[in-house]
Amino acid sequence: MVNSNVLREKINAKGIKYNFLAEQLGLSPYGLALKIDNQNEFKISEVSKLCDLLGITSLREKESIFFASSVE
Repeated sequence: MVNSNVLREKINAKGIKYNFLAEQLGLSPYGLALKIDNQNEFKISEVSKLCDLLGITSLREKESIFFASSVE
C-alpha cells in the first residue's frame, strides 16, 4: 500500500508536475492518480523510476512510502 500523503509531499517538494511523472512512467495522468490513491498497484519498475526522479535513495524511505502496511 502506498503512503499517498508522503508521496504527494515528495512530489510537491521536488516541484515535479504530475503530468511529467506520468509521462516518464508511461502512464496517463489518470493512471498515475489511481496508483497514488491505491486504486491500482505500482509495478516495481515504476517504483524504481519514481525513486530516481524524486531522489529517494534510502531503502527505509522507499519502504515507508511504497510498501506501507497501513496508512492513516
